[in-house]
Amino acid sequence: MLPVMQQANTALNAQYEEKVRPCIDLIDSLRSLGVEKDLALPAIAVIGDQSSGKSSVLEALSGVALPRGAGIVTRCPLVLKLKKVKGGMPWEGKLHYRDNIKVYLGSPAQVEEEIRKAQDIIAGKGDGISDEKINLEIISSEVPDLTLIDLPGIARVAVGNQPKDIGNRIKGMIRRHIDKQETISLVVVPCNVDIATTEALKMAKEVDPSGERTLGILTKPDLVDEGTEVKIVDVMRNLVIPLKKGYMIVKCRGQKDINANQTLAEAINNEKAFFEDHLHFRPLLDTKKATVPFLAERLTKELVDHICKSLPQLENQIEKKLQMTVRELKKYGEGAPRSDKEKLTYLIEKIRKFNDNLSEVARAEEPVEAEESRLFTKIRKEFQKWKQQLDRKATRLEEHLRDEVEEYSRMYRGKELPGFINYKTFEVIVKQHIDDMEEPAVRVLKSITDLIRADVNKIATNHFEAFPNLLRAAKVCIEDLRGQEEKTSEEITRQQFKMEKMVYSQDCLYSYQLAVTKQRGVSPFHTNTDIREMAHHVNAYFKIASDRLANQIPLILQYHMVQQYISNVQTSMLELIGEKQDTNVEQLLRENGEIAQERHALKCSMERLRKAQQHLAQFVVNP
Repeated sequence: MLPVMQQANTALNAQYEEKVRPCIDLIDSLRSLGVEKDLALPAIAVIGDQSSGKSSVLEALSGVALPRGAGIVTRCPLVLKLKKVKGGMPWEGKLHYRDNIKVYLGSPAQVEEEIRKAQDIIAGKGDGISDEKINLEIISSEVPDLTLIDLPGIARVAVGNQPKDIGNRIKGMIRRHIDKQETISLVVVPCNVDIATTEALKMAKEVDPSGERTLGILTKPDLVDEGTEVKIVDVMRNLVIPLKKGYMIVKCRGQKDINANQTLAEAINNEKAFFEDHLHFRPLLDTKKATVPFLAERLTKELVDHICKSLPQLENQIEKKLQMTVRELKKYGEGAPRSDKEKLTYLIEKIRKFNDNLSEVARAEEPVEAEESRLFTKIRKEFQKWKQQLDRKATRLEEHLRDEVEEYSRMYRGKELPGFINYKTFEVIVKQHIDDMEEPAVRVLKSITDLIRADVNKIATNHFEAFPNLLRAAKVCIEDLRGQEEKTSEEITRQQFKMEKMVYSQDCLYSYQLAVTKQRGVSPFHTNTDIREMAHHVNAYFKIASDRLANQIPLILQYHMVQQYISNVQTSMLELIGEKQDTNVEQLLRENGEIAQERHALKCSMERLRKAQQHLAQFVVNP
C-alpha cells in the first residue's frame, strides 16, 4: 500500500511539484511572522457540523490522531502544516502556541494528548472555546504538502457545561475566518444527512453565494441508505447545491474502525476498495473525485493556485499597510529619551515642530491629507457666506425700500418741499440696516473660532498625544488664548459697526456709486419723486457700507483669530518649559502607557511587514 501522498503525487508533474512547496512555505513563513495580525493571508479553513467526520478527514490527510469524542473537541483554531519530505527521513512533529510555547513531538501518538493540553491552557478546562491559534507542524514522507486551518464543529445546542451561546460563538469564530476573501472554505458534510440542512454549508453560502471559494467534502458514504445513492451522485455532479469548486467524497475511519485498531494506512486501502467495488460511486473514483489521496492532491493544487492568484494583491496590501503603519508610528514618535539634558532638547524640539506647524497654518501652507482642506480654505468659505449675507440684505433692502421710505417720510418729513431729501429719514434707514448685520457678523466670528479651535487642538493632539501632561498644558494654553482673542475680536467687530453708524463716505466714491445706482434704477413702483430719490441714496450708501464690511470683518478676524492668536500660542508654548526646568520637563514628558504599547505594537507590525516584503521579494526572484 502506497502512503497518501505517494499515491497523489503520481498525478503531479515535476514542474508542479517544484512549485508546490515554495508557495506553501511562503505563506506559512508569513503566518509564522504573525502577518495575519496585519492582514488576511490565503488559507483553507475546514468547517463542518459536529459529527460531520471533519476530524476523520484531517486525520487521514495528516496521518495523526486528532482529539475526538462527544461535544466540542476542536476548541481553538488548529493551523495544520503538513510538509512532505523524501522517503526514509524521520517523522517530525512540532506544536507551537502562545508565541513562546513550543512542544517537540517524538511520535504521532503524542499529538492528540498535546493538543488537548494546549486547548486547556488556552481555552481553559471544560468546553470553552478561544480564537487563539494552535500551530501543529508535521514533517513526513507520508503527508501532502498542505496547510489547513481546522475550526470547531458547529454545535446546534449547548450541552453539559457548555456556555448557552456556544453555537453563536462558534459560528462567529467560523465567520471571522471564512468571511475573508482570501480563505477557501472546505465544508465537510456527511452523506447520511440532507445536505441542504447543514449549518456549515449554509454559512459558506452566506459569505460566498456563488461558491467560487467553497469546496464540499462528503463523508461517511458507507452509511448511505440503500436506494438513495443516486441522490449522493447528484450532489457530486453539482446538481443539488452548486459550488464552483464542486465536491469530493471520502471514506475515513469510523469509531468502530478505531476500536478495532485499524491503522490509517489500512483505512486508505479499505477506502479505495470501497469505491472500486461500489456500483454508483465507482465513476467518482475514475474521475478523481473520491478517496483521501485524490483529496490531498486536489487540496494542494487548490491552495497553490489560490496563493499564486493572491500574491500580486498581497504585495499591494503589505505595501499599503506598511505605509499606513509608518505614518501612525511617525505620529507617536520615538518616545522621550532618558537623560535630563536629552529630555530638555527633546521637549524643545517637540514644541518647535508644533510651532512650525502653526506657522504653516498662519501662512495657509500646512500639509493636509487627501480630501482634507487647509484651515484658511475653510475660513474663506465662512467669509464667502458673510459676503452672501450682505448681498441678500442688499436685495431685501431694494425690494422693501419703497415701503420703508414712505413710512419714514410720513413720520419725519418736515417743511421741505417735494423732491428734497430728508437726511434724517435717510440716516435712520441706513443705520437700521447696518445694525441688522451686527449679530450675523458676530456669528461669523463664532463659526471661525470653532474652526480654528478644532484645527489647533488637532495639531496639538498629533504632536503631543503620547504625553498627556504636555497635551493638557498645550490645550489649556490654546483655550485661554483663544478666549482672549475671541473677546478682542468681538469688541473690535462691534466697534466697527458703531463706526459704520456714523454714515460716512468719500464724496467721490459716494457720487460715483449714486450715479451707478440711478443708472441701474431702483424699482418701477417708486413713482413719487422724493421716494425714488431717497431710494437711490439709501441703495448707493448701503452698497458702499456693505463693501466695507465684506472686507473689514474678515480682516479683523484674520488678524486676531489667526495671526495674533497663533503667535501668542507659540510664545506661550515656549514658556511652558518654565523656571523649574528639570521638574517641569520631567512632568511634561511623562508618557501615556497606552501610547507606549501602541508604539511597540506598531514597531512590531512594521518589522513583520518589512520581513514579509523580503520574503515576497525572494519568492518572486526564486519562484
